[in-house]
Amino acid sequence: MVGWVVRYPSAVISARRYRQGQAGPETFDPSGSDVLGGDDGAFDWIDVLDPQSADLERLQGRIGLHPTTVEDMLHRRQRTKVEVFERYVFIVLRPVTVRPGPPAAFDEHEVHVIAGEGFLVTLRWSPGYSLDGATARWERRQDLNDEGFALYSMLDEVVDDYLSVVEALEDEADELEDAVFERDGSVRGDTDVQERLFRLRRDTVMLRRAAMPLRHGIDMLQEEPSLSTPALGPYYRDVMDHLIRVVELADNVRELLTSLLEVRVAQGANRLNEVMKKLSAWAAIVLVPTLIAGIYG
Repeated sequence: MVGWVVRYPSAVISARRYRQGQAGPETFDPSGSDVLGGDDGAFDWIDVLDPQSADLERLQGRIGLHPTTVEDMLHRRQRTKVEVFERYVFIVLRPVTVRPGPPAAFDEHEVHVIAGEGFLVTLRWSPGYSLDGATARWERRQDLNDEGFALYSMLDEVVDDYLSVVEALEDEADELEDAVFERDGSVRGDTDVQERLFRLRRDTVMLRRAAMPLRHGIDMLQEEPSLSTPALGPYYRDVMDHLIRVVELADNVRELLTSLLEVRVAQGANRLNEVMKKLSAWAAIVLVPTLIAGIYG
């Protein structure tokens, strides 16, 4: 259920309104005056794909966004973070998803979230990170359909994707470990393995850079009584447990890849030594007739 959808020249805005005990969302015009907490007892979720400056200006006028928040939304490639303001919480998420098909490849996304009493605003950029899983999970719990549980649903979906990514990283790291210790690898195969090791290590660092700052952010969210009520406390702790597991597994993969790179360097040095030994032996063999020819020639 997508509610009301508005298409601008490049931005797509979908708006949903939920009420306690209501089976599904209401449709409403996101440009109306009763948006974002204006209707008592209702919760508004507005999602903007590829937002433009005009969209951010409307949000700033409606919510009263701090100038630093607007600046962060205008400049992409923000670091994962959580900032708490008087009326809202601003969150930058960096979801990572697995791209279908071998070899393992990953897409990094950027989602900005503004959460406050009675509203949630999500800003996404193409290729947009899908929120279908988060909205479906949130709509199944009508007893907890507020901004706190909506935010939890989104965080949990992002962290679950992190787990899928780290599992794919582990699988490819295991394959590379087998390839590194193969004795009959060709020079071409050695080059491919080296490139895969560097690429996988780069992807592991990307995942860790996206996930690690979120630990401190979830701690901050748990201290916000409007977002983390006693009923939601166990849910946020569950997300934290999964996030800690992601970081630990990513660290394990990174250490394994670092060790494999060191092994590759040692293997290259050993092969070079063997070549030098052979060249030295042939030089010694050729030296004797060359010396005789030089003396008696």
